[in-house]
Amino acid sequence: MMKLSRPATLFLVLMLYATAASAHQGGTAGGFFSGFMHPVLGWDHVVAMVAVGLWGAFLGSPAIWVLPVVFPMVMAFGGALGVLGVPIPSVEIGIALSAIVLGAMVALAARPPIWIAAVIVGAFAVFHGHAHGTELPASANPLAFSLGFVISTGLLHISGIAFGLLVRWPAGRVAVRAVGAGIAMAGVGFLAGAV
Repeated sequence: MMKLSRPATLFLVLMLYATAASAHQGGTAGGFFSGFMHPVLGWDHVVAMVAVGLWGAFLGSPAIWVLPVVFPMVMAFGGALGVLGVPIPSVEIGIALSAIVLGAMVALAARPPIWIAAVIVGAFAVFHGHAHGTELPASANPLAFSLGFVISTGLLHISGIAFGLLVRWPAGRVAVRAVGAGIAMAGVGFLAGAV
């Protein structure tokens, strides 16, 4: 049986005790720094972004770059819908489900065709984008906020990819799948907070 490192154990414990994120509670946003910190301060966004990177790394090429590109592109579309005030029902539930489903894909070592994986990632990206897009009109500088937000999201994808590359080794594969299970369990916590 594999022994997890202290950081991995701490990550899993934090995910198990995760509460609904405060990132989607409204308020005003500032500029670049505010946008950059926004995803990092919302655990629901953090785990979903990391899961996208993990799953991409788990699936290998071309998914390792396709999934992290699809997500922000479709997230921008969802953000535009939010800015325009186009309603999407149950956004917070969709965000919680993103953690459950994406984490489960990693935990279960799911290997669908690349287009199905991209559709799954894109569908959840709409919810994440919409949640943040509804906050953009209150921003002091929407362009700077958006730029910070996209860069931070990309860095979260990269961190998931970096950890996901451990799948090259048997113990790493177990660790990546365990983190996927932790993300899915955190999603259950987010879902409980959203309903």
